[in-house]
Amino acid sequence: MENNQAVLSNESQSQKYVQWAMVALLVYLLICAVGMIGGGFKMATGEHARELFAFASNPFAGLVVGIVATALIQSSSTVTSIIVGLVAGGLPVELAVPMVMGANVGTSITNTIVSLGHVRAKEEFKRAFSAATVHDFFNLLSVLIFLPLEIAFGLLEKVGSWMTGLFYGSGDSSIKSFNIIKAATAPVVDTFKSATHTMGDQVGGITLIILGIILIFVAITMVGKLLKKLMVGKAKEIMHTAIGRGPISGIFSGTLVTVFVQSSSTTTSLMVPLAGSGAFKLKEIYPFTLGANIGTCVTAVLAATAVTGNAEAALQISFIHLAYNVLGVVLIYGLPILRNLPVKAAEKLGEIASENKFAALGYILGVFFVMPALCLGLSSVI
Repeated sequence: MENNQAVLSNESQSQKYVQWAMVALLVYLLICAVGMIGGGFKMATGEHARELFAFASNPFAGLVVGIVATALIQSSSTVTSIIVGLVAGGLPVELAVPMVMGANVGTSITNTIVSLGHVRAKEEFKRAFSAATVHDFFNLLSVLIFLPLEIAFGLLEKVGSWMTGLFYGSGDSSIKSFNIIKAATAPVVDTFKSATHTMGDQVGGITLIILGIILIFVAITMVGKLLKKLMVGKAKEIMHTAIGRGPISGIFSGTLVTVFVQSSSTTTSLMVPLAGSGAFKLKEIYPFTLGANIGTCVTAVLAATAVTGNAEAALQISFIHLAYNVLGVVLIYGLPILRNLPVKAAEKLGEIASENKFAALGYILGVFFVMPALCLGLSSVI
């Protein structure tokens, strides 16, 4: 009996090692895919990347691209990784900044939809819907604060440039002089480039972009599934240990769990049933949500370290995404006058939605589809 248990234990341990090896391989393929998108975009557009994205030259249009793409794809990590690849291929950084802001808003739809599973129990639904939408309101408030600052002063672009300068400084310590990840991914990226180059620059470039996007989808989806098997149990332990122990602990744990499962949508969705059951209060869950925003930036930063083409610009946009989320937490949660606005708005919306279920549906359609349409209309007028 004991021998059988030992054999099962060894098999289980071996299976975990194989799964971790698969995670490492998929992360490697994800980084390669971002490089492929950058190479394909540069091949297809030559020096005309800005003209190709002229429709998004208005920041409101860029914001819409980020919101709708992420709401449809259901993964901000996927969208931001694609944006990093496009920037590596020549998409101007200033056009990409509103897109990564929009990705933050779009990712909130997942946990909001998850909360609809509690719709039959009025009080439970009120708590669950409030817990889901506090993430939405925080991200919307963050856009309202930082988008005007970006338009007026280029704040995030400057912060991202400064952070990139720390890695692309002069001297032998520069990341340009020593980049193991870039060297490791170059054979795969170059092989795909050579294979598609025979089709001609435009057709070959577009084919390379499509292959890169497909590879990102596959890699992130499979990484998410594997990490859920390996880490979700531990992630839940961290949540139960950290929530209610203060905001710093909550933010840090939310970041850590999101890095573990590679999905802010998964992290925030895990909290919705806990809130619905009444196990945790909204104010206890709120900091954990903010940490999820920060944790989701890791994928794009990792991918940006290995791109070819405009490598500095690619790293800059990934740092902009990180700075945007960190500064949002520091400013909104750090200032008492702003801190409770998302909580109060979510609580009020939860009350309204529990009384009228159509209000919940109207909210989802309004924020994630009607509002982007209005932004597009506004962008065509300005």
